[in-house]
Amino acid sequence: MNMIWLAILVLSSVALVAVLVRQRLSLAWIRNFAIHFVLAAAVLYVLNFSGLIPNIYIPLNPVTIGTVVVLGVPGIALIAGVQYLIV
Repeated sequence: MNMIWLAILVLSSVALVAVLVRQRLSLAWIRNFAIHFVLAAAVLYVLNFSGLIPNIYIPLNPVTIGTVVVLGVPGIALIAGVQYLIV
């Protein structure tokens, strides 16, 4: 049963990549997302090591960076608030 799920995952991933490569709009979207992803990671890195937010360390992982990509500055505030409340 696991081999069936693995085959479905591989085939659907290949089909998704094929669709994204064939459409120029998708390539522009992927490029813009990648640029925003890198910029969000850089901003989080600078915030972590500059000390602008004292006593809060925001980990650099795909979830936190994706939140900042989608929400922007409010995403940074959201993650900092969650980090402050939990830790």
